[in-house]
Amino acid sequence: MPHQKPNLPQKPCAGCGRPFAWRRKWARVWDEVRFCSQACRDGRHPAAKAAAREKSVPDAEMELRPLDRGRTTR
Repeated sequence: MPHQKPNLPQKPCAGCGRPFAWRRKWARVWDEVRFCSQACRDGRHPAAKAAAREKSVPDAEMELRPLDRGRTTR
């Protein structure tokens, strides 16, 4: 029967925002760990991409311009 680890510290990932738990290999550098995975660190994780889009310019602040579809006006 595998034992459970209910009392491990957790913190949110800086890339995707989801909580991740302490790992033994991070014991000496836990304060410096910011990402839950290499994919989040590199920005490849789907949730990290979604979080980056949400942190970018909000829709209300975007400049609305008509689409220029290669048409010329006479």
